Amino acid sequence: MTLKHLSVLCLSLALGAGAASAQDCAHSEQWGADDTLGSANLVTPERTLEAVKLIKQGKSMPLGIAIGPNTPAFPPRSLDLQIVQPNQQGGQKLSGFGYEGNYNDDILHTWIGIGSQLDGLGHLGENGHYYNCLDEKEISAIAGLTKLGTHAVPPLVGRAVILDMAKHAGVEVMAAGQGFGSEEIKAAAEAQGVTMGEGDIILFHTGWTEGMLESEPMAWGGTEPGLNNEGAEYIASLNPMAVGADTWGLEPIPTPEGDKVFYGHVTLLKKNGIYILETMNVGPLLREGVSEFMFVLGQPRIVGTVQAMINPVALY
Repeated sequence: MTLKHLSVLCLSLALGAGAASAQDCAHSEQWGADDTLGSANLVTPERTLEAVKLIKQGKSMPLGIAIGPNTPAFPPRSLDLQIVQPNQQGGQKLSGFGYEGNYNDDILHTWIGIGSQLDGLGHLGENGHYYNCLDEKEISAIAGLTKLGTHAVPPLVGRAVILDMAKHAGVEVMAAGQGFGSEEIKAAAEAQGVTMGEGDIILFHTGWTEGMLESEPMAWGGTEPGLNNEGAEYIASLNPMAVGADTWGLEPIPTPEGDKVFYGHVTLLKKNGIYILETMNVGPLLREGVSEFMFVLGQPRIVGTVQAMINPVALY
């Protein structure tokens, strides 16, 4: 499936869903009807102090990938970077500095949902509603979300675990469209000796980014393995702080028969207020024998953004 085919499929499904009733919406039982932070409420001093204990070697590793204009992205997303030298045309120098100065600046024209990213609670909804029954007509302003913007999310800090689903499947790289659910997740966790608890950041390794991004970028950005609809329900029941993977969209594409396209997003974001972390490159950590670590994320605070380009840090 190409990026074009994928975008057409998702658009068709979205138009079909528009006729659905907007009645089935439930407020958060855990955080209350006025809450806008969802699982970010699970960031506590106690959990942070417990996560600090996971730093054994004093090492750190980035989880984000480098991005540029050629990074595949869900259509019609794109990125363009320009480097400029203001008021320095023709070799002029900035003598007003007290010396012959020169400098570069940059102008970025971009969609935010490219590369490693945080999906905020205002990203994907259903029947006109987002997390905690917030209505699209009330929060989706052209100049930025009036609620649920990622700028308001506190630093996400806590214990993170990696479940190696590729290893469980007996492959280096899982296949496009290959899904996994509660049965596979539980079996992989038991085999790897990994536990998952409330407030954890749960990350899945499929091998997709390391195995496909450079060698087959169009296939990487148009298809993927991932968490099926039933698996998303199971993971949500564990009450994690965030859920992510080394894939660009978390769920398997092509979508398995019987599943709804990207419905894991709806389950996690809208129904449970759980953040999604996409394109988390966890393979290098696994090769160092690390499957449990302290996770630290401080995202850009651009007011009203739906998503955020991120580079979380693993401390171990």
